[in-house]
Amino acid sequence: MKITRKDVARKITDYLHHQITRQELVDWAENMMMEADFESHDLEALRDVVSRLGLADVKAFGMTWEDCEYLLSRLGYQARVVVTDGSAMAEVES
Repeated sequence: MKITRKDVARKITDYLHHQITRQELVDWAENMMMEADFESHDLEALRDVVSRLGLADVKAFGMTWEDCEYLLSRLGYQARVVVTDGSAMAEVES
């Protein structure tokens, strides 16, 4: 399985959007380190980022917003936060 920077960025994004848990992100990263074939022209960044994701369950490493922002930037992506009014959304949905 060939892993690209887009694949890794998508996993980080899934984690930030609470679509996967931190443990699922860690498990994915650990599996990718053992089984994946990283895209050659991004090899160093991909291996660094995925190996760091694999340590996110270790208390000393953790995973902060700043960590995610930095890892995404290593992959050529920029993270942005969008804040919406949850109460306004509830009124629209009712």
